Amino acid sequence: MNTTNYRIFVEKLPRFRVEAESLRRELNTNLNLSLRELRLLNVYDLFGFSRDLLEKSRYRVFGEVVTDEVSDSFDLSGRKYIAVECLPGQFDQRAASAVDCVRLIDPEAQVNIRSAKVLLFDDSVTEEELARIRHYYINAVESREKDLSILSDMEQAEVKPVRVLEGFREMADDELEPYCQRMGLAMNADDLYEVVKYFRGEGRDPYETELRILDTYWSDHCRHTTFTTELEGITVEESFVKDEIEDSLALYLRIRRELGREHKSLCLMDIATIGARYLKKKGLLDDQEVSEENNACSIYVDVDVDGRTEKWLLQFKNETHNHPTEIEPFGGASTCLGGAIRDPLSGRSYVYQAMRVTGAGNIYQPVSETMAGKLPQSVISKKAAAGYSSYGNQIGLATTHVREIYHDDYVAKRLEVGAVVGAVKAENVRRERPASGDRIIMFGGRTGRDGIGGATGSSKEHNAKSLETCGSEVQKGNAPEERKLERLFRRPEVTRLIKKSNDFGAGGVSVAIGELADGLDIYLDRVKTKYSGLNPTELAISESQERMSVVVEAKDMEEFMRYCREENIEAVHVADVTDTGRMRMFNGDRKVVDLSREFIDSAGAKHYAEAKVGAVEHCNPFARKIEGETVADRFAANLKDNNVVSQRGLIEMFDSTIGRSTVLMPFGGRTQRSETQVSVQKLPTDGYTDTASVMAFGYNPFVAKWSPYHGAAYAVVEAAAKVVAAGGRYEKMRYSYQEYFERMTKDAESWGKPLSALLGALKMQVELGLPSIGGKDSMSGTFQHINVPPMLMAFGITTVDARTVISTDLKGAGHRLYLVRHTPRENWMPDTAQLKRNFAFVSDEIASGKILSAWSVGFGGVAEGLAKMAFGNGIGVEVKMEESKLYDYAYGSILVECEGTLEYPTAELVGFTVADEAITIGEVRMPLEELYRANTEKFAAVYPDKGHNMAEVMVAEPAVRHFTYPGEAVEHPLVYIPVFPGTNCDYDTAKAFRRAGAEVEMSVLCNIAGDDILRSIAEMKEHIRRAQIFVLSGGFSSGDEPDGSAKFIVNVLNNKDISEEIHALLDRGGLILGICNGFQALVKSGLLPYGRLGMVTKESPTLFRNDINRHISQIVTTRVASVNSPWLSSFHVGDLHSIAVSHGEGKFVVSEKLARELFDGGQVAFQYADAEGHPTAEAPFNPNGSSYAIEGIVSKDGQILGKMGHTERYEENLYKNIAGNKRQSIFENAVAYFRKSEDTTSNK
Repeated sequence: MNTTNYRIFVEKLPRFRVEAESLRRELNTNLNLSLRELRLLNVYDLFGFSRDLLEKSRYRVFGEVVTDEVSDSFDLSGRKYIAVECLPGQFDQRAASAVDCVRLIDPEAQVNIRSAKVLLFDDSVTEEELARIRHYYINAVESREKDLSILSDMEQAEVKPVRVLEGFREMADDELEPYCQRMGLAMNADDLYEVVKYFRGEGRDPYETELRILDTYWSDHCRHTTFTTELEGITVEESFVKDEIEDSLALYLRIRRELGREHKSLCLMDIATIGARYLKKKGLLDDQEVSEENNACSIYVDVDVDGRTEKWLLQFKNETHNHPTEIEPFGGASTCLGGAIRDPLSGRSYVYQAMRVTGAGNIYQPVSETMAGKLPQSVISKKAAAGYSSYGNQIGLATTHVREIYHDDYVAKRLEVGAVVGAVKAENVRRERPASGDRIIMFGGRTGRDGIGGATGSSKEHNAKSLETCGSEVQKGNAPEERKLERLFRRPEVTRLIKKSNDFGAGGVSVAIGELADGLDIYLDRVKTKYSGLNPTELAISESQERMSVVVEAKDMEEFMRYCREENIEAVHVADVTDTGRMRMFNGDRKVVDLSREFIDSAGAKHYAEAKVGAVEHCNPFARKIEGETVADRFAANLKDNNVVSQRGLIEMFDSTIGRSTVLMPFGGRTQRSETQVSVQKLPTDGYTDTASVMAFGYNPFVAKWSPYHGAAYAVVEAAAKVVAAGGRYEKMRYSYQEYFERMTKDAESWGKPLSALLGALKMQVELGLPSIGGKDSMSGTFQHINVPPMLMAFGITTVDARTVISTDLKGAGHRLYLVRHTPRENWMPDTAQLKRNFAFVSDEIASGKILSAWSVGFGGVAEGLAKMAFGNGIGVEVKMEESKLYDYAYGSILVECEGTLEYPTAELVGFTVADEAITIGEVRMPLEELYRANTEKFAAVYPDKGHNMAEVMVAEPAVRHFTYPGEAVEHPLVYIPVFPGTNCDYDTAKAFRRAGAEVEMSVLCNIAGDDILRSIAEMKEHIRRAQIFVLSGGFSSGDEPDGSAKFIVNVLNNKDISEEIHALLDRGGLILGICNGFQALVKSGLLPYGRLGMVTKESPTLFRNDINRHISQIVTTRVASVNSPWLSSFHVGDLHSIAVSHGEGKFVVSEKLARELFDGGQVAFQYADAEGHPTAEAPFNPNGSSYAIEGIVSKDGQILGKMGHTERYEENLYKNIAGNKRQSIFENAVAYFRKSEDTTSNK
């Protein structure tokens, strides 16, 4: 077959240019321009295509007939434009997904694709303006300007041979430091001296690969060099807390003696970990899992499943990606989450819960005032949010608590933290020490140059050149690939084969495989690569994402590889466990690494430092000065504080309902305006459970900068108070800390900051009995003369019964509000004895039902709590507390709403709840609506919280029809759910159908090679032939790329064998359901609204990008508009449901003529409705701008239903802070249709 190379240009038709318009506004706002027009073109360079394949792909892969114009040429001569492409070697999801879609059309095709974007401006744009746009839009760390005169395949990077470093052993001492600089090493001269000495002993010079591996292994990122530095002299400067800090130091030294650890290094690491050791000895940590694998914090918990108690492992981990996110925000933040997920995942857990806490400078600062060598703070903030949410949303991880903290010093370096929770049934986990002869399998994503030097890069101080030189240090995330790994590890038959596992993070193969056993032979030439040209050094240290490794017995290797193939995962045997005590690496016949394990583990030279805890200013750290002439001015000003404003426009970018586990939504109450302070999610059991994990964080940069010692203590207290306020108990909480400090220098005071923070936290661990069993340190928060605020952030977690969880929204008028106050000691440290009493009291009163809602007092004092508790249900407050007490920090104090009085010594009456929708202080009445505006408007200017929808509304009352299954009655109809790359609602949907009485089968569409595609299609055809119900569940098919949702699925549906089988299913009375991504596939394939495949024309409806031009996750009200389908049989027109939505492309677009036909024919199933239950175009009720408020439609015969809302994500005791009917029984209706149960299949 003749193949050639092509270039095509794809542009949205005028009414669909949402992305271009959004970018035009962004450039005008941030660069002070007045661009009248901006057009965006996607450019695809196609290699190895036949003309026939190009024509078949044109509107099935690269464009869509309804929304796009696909051209073979575009005249840019004389025009003002910028063309941008990924750097060579960076993962390009758009191009990769396009290749996947093309191979569905022709499984044998050997094609390559490169994608780019063209920004086309009107002629009035000046060269100076173009230069500014270039500087703003192109981040040299990940992309570059494209030369459109060239049409060539990937640049073939030459393979640089691995050299022997001749003369290395002869280096003199004074040559060591310059050598480190010249080679760009993270190690210092003392470390290098140890390497020179070692190779003198080996009698040879090292290969360059060996030096790079040691530099990676010994980096601060991998070996926590700063935290293991021996502290030789510790002094505490004179101040009012000198005695207090010295007492905590004495406590630490006493515990060291008691545990017999005096021979160990006195270092930050020992202080960080000794609290848990001590509490374990005291019998207060009997639930910790002890094993040689320490992928994540791991505790045993009891879980109720279908009325039985099972033993599970609960695993949690926090991760930072500060350096990568600072220089490439999208990739850095997305791989922060990807890496965090793989830690509990390698511990065999299914990760189901996430939090994100970040730190930024002034995001309202004009872009023109950005510091040299830096990206603008607003750009870092928004792109990082897009990156993290994109990854979490695609992999299918509910992120239910998101908060960005603002402090000017974060301009030094961004704070980007992800915390995740996973769980696994204990009996499905095997942990054994690897033995000689065991096999090591590497599986998941392929290896490229991305992330080379990431471990050492994150350990270096950031400087103004970082943006230009760190390109390869940033990894790119591929969430659909990692989703496959999650599915694989959710299978007990897989995890029971694994003796030990590790994920690929810092240091790549050298560390991920290197840590699995003492003796290893690693075969680098077997490592699967993204492209040719990688040399052994690059193969050894690349930090490409989505890769994992496991140790299995030799006899189990084939079985494990077969399971990988079933889940569409590439796997390869890359290493063997030996008894040599050495790590050896081979590239073909050539040995390129041969290092003794003992030397690798020595972690280089011993480092020493002195630490001095600086003086703490004698002042009240909790007093806040709020500006304003009047009570109303001050109350509103407090709500406008950067750390008090509502962050709705940021928070709703993150899918908070995937996984059918969310107990509390991020916003609650009838109006969804009361913020939630914790993340609470049920564990991922196959059966029904009410066991949930509740997680919270604590940290205030202003307190921590004043005194890192106090800051850390209150971080621990704050996390506990939030958990208690949500209905958890503090006694069994377990913690993980996140430290983030400036680069340590020879100045002893720099060492005093983390030292005093760890001592403050240690005191809390011991006094409250709350062990920290894990953590992560990042010790390079310095840019020139600026340091990040000192940070020990505390993440606390425990389990809770979902039935007892309470929310923050006020429940009714006529109740009392109390502050269960914590009063600090004279030196401003927490009074732990009082806190224990207070926490136990609040927990007991919540359990008894007396406390109805609660708020842990934070950044905005009591005033913030009153307002945010009031917003959710429009319940006002008459405040009795004096205004001067409303604004100060009161960490550890909890604001509670209760019926009746609260008789307790530290409970102060704050006021009463009232029906009047206002907060009243004395004679001053402040309407809640005005206060809500004060709390939201500022932040919404950067992160819009609703779109400006232009849709029309239409309604109809179609005649009611009845439906009877033409076949024999089926008691348990068979549901078939195919799993495509990017599908992530498979488990939720299967659970919903099983609970309704159906049987469920799933199969994974494999597309590793052409024969896998053909085999998968044949399997799928057989599944559809046997099924009564065919279901396309939600997700991001192939990452919703190339530029458009569901293309991958549509290409599968259009396969001749599959389309024939689908039509046969419909002809025999079968049903089809598509939710979210599945709905997109039904519409874009023609199954909706036409009931048959292949009927899409330019006039067809489509689902397109939300008007707000971002992902949106919230609960909406939908109204039943028709009952003309078996799926709708138990409903009545006008019924209302509260349904989760989570999508980026959910806007239903349809012409008025076709809409009228759909309404008249009873094909509009559901519409978005406002607070009164009327169909609406208004945001946020209509979240995406859908035409005529359409949320879901059915086919003419009623057999096919498609909808955007995730009905499958609800079960009892979820969304507890949301009003309305949350159960929508479409699954039960479908089962009843096949059972021919008269009572539910006819509309009453």
